[in-house]
Amino acid sequence: MIRIASNSFLAPVVRRSSYHVVRNLSSAGKVWNVYLSGEIHSDWREQISKGITEKNLPVTLTSPNTSHEDSDDCGAIILGMEEERHNWDKIGANMNNIRTKTLIKDADVIVVRFGEKYRQWNAAFEAGYAAALNKSIITLHPPSLSHMLKEVNASASAVCHVPHQVVDTLAYVIRGDLPRPLDGDRFIPIADRLGKGNPNP
Repeated sequence: MIRIASNSFLAPVVRRSSYHVVRNLSSAGKVWNVYLSGEIHSDWREQISKGITEKNLPVTLTSPNTSHEDSDDCGAIILGMEEERHNWDKIGANMNNIRTKTLIKDADVIVVRFGEKYRQWNAAFEAGYAAALNKSIITLHPPSLSHMLKEVNASASAVCHVPHQVVDTLAYVIRGDLPRPLDGDRFIPIADRLGKGNPNP
């Protein structure tokens, strides 16, 4: 488990730039629980952890057991070996589900990562379970997977393509911080680009 908890909050401020206004708002002392679901073959969890530390966000990160071998063998190690593969898998899966269900239920936000190299069946299941619990979901995957994940993304509050976008999303939700626009100097606020939604605010 990765744990980051900070009790440091910045006073509300307004920073003006040439392209937008950033408001820095405290979330009233809340420590956010963020569950990191998905593939275990890259360092995306470490990248998110580092970004949260750098931004000093009040976040506790949790995840499923990311050791493939331990996840497979936990049931057999504790309860004894089985003669058939499906029974071996079942006792391990049931044991892992204790952790998974508990942490998802306790989470404020679920981040679900899908990679290109492996099929993340567990991640898709956990996304569905989180959606059934009405949890806020952030998906993280390369743009090339957008079509295959369209139903999962439809249940997500944000769809990110790289880990720093997840960190930036959390920073905005928790404190109101915004990064430099992804479109850089080409960014135009909506009121200037598409007109005011309410002409008489």
